[in-house]
Amino acid sequence: MKSNPSTWVIQSATLADVDDLVALEARCFDYSRMGRRSFQRLIRGSSGHFTIARLVPTQELVGYTLLLTRRNSQVWRLYSIATAPEARGTGLGRALLEAAINMAREHGARALSLEVKVDNAGAIALYEKLDFAVTDLLPEYYDDGTDGYRMRLSWTDASPGNH
Repeated sequence: MKSNPSTWVIQSATLADVDDLVALEARCFDYSRMGRRSFQRLIRGSSGHFTIARLVPTQELVGYTLLLTRRNSQVWRLYSIATAPEARGTGLGRALLEAAINMAREHGARALSLEVKVDNAGAIALYEKLDFAVTDLLPEYYDDGTDGYRMRLSWTDASPGNH
């Protein structure tokens, strides 16, 4: 089931989306999964910003991003991005990432950081296409002992439409 951008709706997540988020998380990750209580807490709180993608007309949840913020920090963190296996390679990941970047910019962030497994070539290529750069190697960062990269995208107010 390949989809295209005209069949997605990208919107903010609500508590009504939690069951679908938990199910998507289980389909997308075999490590460091978030559970129901974490999704609920982050949706209710002020430090988490979820964007979800649903197929039209089925309303199937096919992707999400989670941005985390800290008070008095202009650097936001892309904590998680997930796309359903059947939606990979359709441009959905890029659309979700661009929506996350735009959200951070619109809320006054100056930069977006993230961590990614060093062997996740697809994700790294996407991040690099959108001008993220590796800023640090994180030895044995993940639960399974895999190294990670810290990546960062920075911008200035003088370039509001460019990333």
